Amino acid sequence: MTNRVSWTKCLHPDRLPHYQELLEGTDWASLATPYGTGESLPTALARLLDPNPAVRAAAVKDVSDEVDHQNTIYEATVPVALYFAAILNHPATEVGDLGHDADVPSRHPTRASLLNRLGATAYDAEYLFGEGFLQACPDTRAFRRLRPAVYSAVQPFLGHDNAKVRDEALVAAIPLTEDPRLTPHRAELVEHARFLLTTSTNRYHRDCALNALNTWGHDTSDLEDANDIASRELQARLADFDYWSANNGTGGGTEDPPF
Repeated sequence: MTNRVSWTKCLHPDRLPHYQELLEGTDWASLATPYGTGESLPTALARLLDPNPAVRAAAVKDVSDEVDHQNTIYEATVPVALYFAAILNHPATEVGDLGHDADVPSRHPTRASLLNRLGATAYDAEYLFGEGFLQACPDTRAFRRLRPAVYSAVQPFLGHDNAKVRDEALVAAIPLTEDPRLTPHRAELVEHARFLLTTSTNRYHRDCALNALNTWGHDTSDLEDANDIASRELQARLADFDYWSANNGTGGGTEDPPF
């Protein structure tokens, strides 16, 4: 297992390589994916900078489908995430399917999709599994080691004019700051989270922002609406049910939950 991720040891945890260096300097065919190896990834990754936004959108899906499976980080996931981060500031990622008119904001900028996938990877690396799993998964440890470099690419978009980009950047940044080296950055995320909660109706984004603020010790009572409260109560009931099922050996399928 050590040899499988040894290539990451030459990467600096605070600095991203140039995207072209990642694309051409990575032995993709040697890297494991859920379905084999990453030999097809370079072609799909290159399409992320295609002038056609439809081609870019399809490429995001193709790459994500190739490396994502059951919330697990595979060997190829790490350089893919680094490549996503490295092209965030490329002009091609700024525009989406309405990007031809300079007076009309992009409706689905590629940048927002890339940030969404980075956020999902950061979440998987941090929250889903315990320390025992982490010790047995060098690919997850490799991604964790490089979180400061990823954060350096995400951070500039926290105040982006496009709400989709801005909100996805915040949701990606939150799990990244679980890294002890990035914990001081939480202070700058607080105001961004509060702003999201005054502007966004996206359920997932709101839950991420509220959970982060509450975890960091901030009072969110002035930011919650009725839907937020209902969502929080549902999450609490589901957590109670999961705990009850685990301790009663039913698996949740044979008795009524104790709500």
